[in-house]
Amino acid sequence: MVMTGNTPYVAARAKSRRQKLADRARLRQLISQSPDQLTVAIGDIGYRAEMDMYAGRLTGGDLVEAALTHNLEHELDKMVGLCNGKIRAMVEIYTSRYQYHNAKVVLRSVANDVDMEKITHSILPELNDINTPWIKIIESADDLRSASTQMRRKSFGSALAAVPEDARLSDYEDALDRHYFANALKALTGKGPDVRFLKDLVASEIDHRNILNVLEAGAVGLSNEQIVDLLIPGGRVVPKRAFSAIATGGKDALLDLLRNAARFDGASFDEALATSAETRSLDAVVTWLKEREHKMMARMSFLHPVSALPVIHYIAMKVQEVDDLRLIVRGRLAGLPTDVLEAHILN
Repeated sequence: MVMTGNTPYVAARAKSRRQKLADRARLRQLISQSPDQLTVAIGDIGYRAEMDMYAGRLTGGDLVEAALTHNLEHELDKMVGLCNGKIRAMVEIYTSRYQYHNAKVVLRSVANDVDMEKITHSILPELNDINTPWIKIIESADDLRSASTQMRRKSFGSALAAVPEDARLSDYEDALDRHYFANALKALTGKGPDVRFLKDLVASEIDHRNILNVLEAGAVGLSNEQIVDLLIPGGRVVPKRAFSAIATGGKDALLDLLRNAARFDGASFDEALATSAETRSLDAVVTWLKEREHKMMARMSFLHPVSALPVIHYIAMKVQEVDDLRLIVRGRLAGLPTDVLEAHILN
């Protein structure tokens, strides 16, 4: 059908889908429900077909997790399939990150010797044919090196091959992050405000990753030189030229940089930092950075409604919905109080 390649049509479809996602009021209702009620309620907000698909072999949290993962993977595939030309190229720059995510899932499963039943039930549901190649790698891999070798034909295969023989899991994950961000920025070379906005978003994601790396590394006592080795080039608020200052001054140098940045709300970020210090957790900072990304996406989607940007905005919000629902289910099954879940999801 010709219309599916039409940018206004695809953007309108994405906007319509985004409006159907669970809002905060709906999430608050879900948080207050029992695990049994949740299974029914999550089916009712758009996951019924996947629930029915897995109901014959799974129950409880495993059933919900498999349904959510299956739905998300096929929704991403479907949205990319609606696009063509320039809009498809831009959407794929964003969605390719989920290939990198799956590669991390494979590596973590191999490194931690995760039970295959858990993998095929909830992490990479086996009824979803998209997952078959990933599952085969886990089944046949003896260690990280053999798993990475089996991914050599992937776009990031060369990055994994370059990781030293004695590397840890974190080294492989860092290599994947660096490769994704470098390739995304390299691919965003065209003209137009939509390309510029997406490039700004990717640069902000790099900044956020670097901010968290510095804060986490400082908390575990890494030297400033070791911290710099973790940093990813390509950010705007924390540009590569500032890496040497961070090598010398560590966390304090980073915070000075953020407070003086023109496009970064340093005062609000300081509040998130203070909350993190009180709770001895970076959750407040992670939430603050994620919210900053979401505001950027909402703005770029509004300013350029007939482009790839509304599609990317929808995809990000769909992933967020699945993450929120997964956290609610896990939290309720673990017996977490509703106020704890609300603090993580609704703030």
